[in-house]
Amino acid sequence: MRIPFLNRLRPLLSLNDPQWGRGSKGDKQDGKKPEDGPPDLDQLWRDFNQSIARMFGKNGGGDGGNGGGSPADSLFAKIGFGVIVAVLAFFWMISGFFIVQEGQTGVVTTFGKYSYQTSPGFNWRWPAPIQAHEIVNVQQVRTVEVGYRNNVKNKQAKEALMLTDDENIIDIQFAVQYKLKDAAKWLYSNRDQEEMIRQVAETAIREIVGRSKMDFVLYEGREKVALDVNLLMQQVLDRYDSGAQITNVTMQAVQPPEQVQAAFDDAVKAGQDKERQKNEGQAYANDVIPKARGEASRMLQDAEGYRSKVVANAEGNAARFKQVLVEYQKAPAVTRDRMYLETMQQIFSSTTKLMMDTKNANNMIYLPLDKLNSQGENGARTSAPAVSNSVPADTMSTVEVRGNKDGRIRDSRDRESR
Repeated sequence: MRIPFLNRLRPLLSLNDPQWGRGSKGDKQDGKKPEDGPPDLDQLWRDFNQSIARMFGKNGGGDGGNGGGSPADSLFAKIGFGVIVAVLAFFWMISGFFIVQEGQTGVVTTFGKYSYQTSPGFNWRWPAPIQAHEIVNVQQVRTVEVGYRNNVKNKQAKEALMLTDDENIIDIQFAVQYKLKDAAKWLYSNRDQEEMIRQVAETAIREIVGRSKMDFVLYEGREKVALDVNLLMQQVLDRYDSGAQITNVTMQAVQPPEQVQAAFDDAVKAGQDKERQKNEGQAYANDVIPKARGEASRMLQDAEGYRSKVVANAEGNAARFKQVLVEYQKAPAVTRDRMYLETMQQIFSSTTKLMMDTKNANNMIYLPLDKLNSQGENGARTSAPAVSNSVPADTMSTVEVRGNKDGRIRDSRDRESR
């Protein structure tokens, strides 16, 4: 027969069958009106067997109302039913195949209980309702935001405001990035995984900030706080069997509350001015102190040199005096003359003025030798300076030289009077 397969099954599934709910054929033959009621299951089964037999090219034997079909019809019916069951079983079995991409893992459960995890690739499990699977991306970097949502301007005050160790309120917004290291624990150890991560992060940051000073959290301690939060979160998540691995904690914004932001800025500026002035004072001290120390060292060295010079001069003078004394004791007159000449030579070599007075009068003659020398060098001729109370030259008996440190040195022509 060339009738399509679906057309052959249509009589079995038709709801317009006149036999449905009409009773058996025997009732029709008796001429009685069929009564309404439930269908005759035996008759339905016989009709099903006959339809299966007709599908395989053989007409059913006997009328459906005169009893069951022939043994051949029953055999063909069983074969057809087995083929249908086999086809259905085949499609049911192949429904258990699934594909896991790279970076993912499949979690298989048996009657709702965890069984095992699969690796990336082509995998098979028992079809539903025996087993089921769920694919989890374990390489994806997930992010949880604490203190804000999607944007730092969208603050969550209940999460962001925290109390520091010095009893100051601080506003912190940060993000936590994590990956999955165990997909089964991530799925079945906790109910709301993302909310659990957020609560653990908030708990950890409050504990770390509560043990720190406000200035430490605001300025130099940001990285330290983020690292401590990372370690504390990982410890808590491991105790929860969450299957998550914290990869990074990023501090987005750390600042005082908005209500005290202006006052805090003034305090910060005052602190900065204090540090600036302190640095300037330190720089001035670093500039002045070395100079003062160098000046003091120089003065000490000068004093030490002067002391050494004075001591050496004194020792030299003492030694020279001893030598002169020895010579003076041998020849007093000669020694006096020699000392006198040496002294006068020393004095006249360093003076430019000559003072002369008479022996018997107080009249003095002043000769400006320095001006005369300068005029002589310039080639100018000038007259002799005026002489007040001039006296004959033969009346001069004493020569006095000024300009030396010792004041006067008198020379008496009468050597014997000394």
